[in-house]
Amino acid sequence: MTDTQHPINELLTPVRQFLHCDTPDSWIDEACRPENLNELLVDHCNCELKASQTAIYLIRKYAVDEASGQALLEWAKPYEDFVYGKLRQKDAFHGKKNGLSAPLTAKADCPYGQELIDKMVRLIKEEFHHFEQVLEIMDSRGIAYSSLNAGRYARGLMKVVRTHEPATLVDKLIVGAYIEARSCERFAKLAPFLDEELKKFYISLLRSEARHYQDYLKLAEQIAGESITDRIQIIGQREAELINSPDDRFRFHSGIPATALVN
Repeated sequence: MTDTQHPINELLTPVRQFLHCDTPDSWIDEACRPENLNELLVDHCNCELKASQTAIYLIRKYAVDEASGQALLEWAKPYEDFVYGKLRQKDAFHGKKNGLSAPLTAKADCPYGQELIDKMVRLIKEEFHHFEQVLEIMDSRGIAYSSLNAGRYARGLMKVVRTHEPATLVDKLIVGAYIEARSCERFAKLAPFLDEELKKFYISLLRSEARHYQDYLKLAEQIAGESITDRIQIIGQREAELINSPDDRFRFHSGIPATALVN
């Protein structure tokens, strides 16, 4: 075992123990196809933006006042304009110190507000940075960003979220933990099969993704104020079902490729 392998394995052990299954080899085979590289990178880019949007939504809904919420929306706007707009200009954020225009103020009646703000703001900063890094790699390879329909993964996980508070927030945080943990596991499993640049990049993301899933879980436990083991189990089982069931749309978090079942 090399010096680099040991810390990676140490990092991944709790992630793999948390997840209820490994990524199927058939997904890795599909991801390694040269014709799927563009789709893989574009969807990875989208995943980074969605992760930041989710964190912004959680802060705005539960932890801050309207003014702070507006500051969060302004922070995200250049990235969202790029993805959802027609011009796709990176000048507003690429290579610039883009960030919050004002400090965020936690609601006085939200006991977990500051903790939610602190953990989610750090996550947002990192996800926006990863978004920019993926775009840089795409640019260097002549891959243009293009619109891509979302897969079923996140939507499928949200179907098991309870509809009353604070259970809704607790479940959404657990869902966030599973998405981050799965991303970490896939980066690690896919990296050895990619070219040197992508391999190095995906390995560089492991530490932050592993911390993100732990931050989500810690927040869920704190807000629940009681054991969340049963919810972790239920949502984890659903996550594994999505990963291990046939999927006709290849995405970064998609399930078993439908083509693998035909061949």
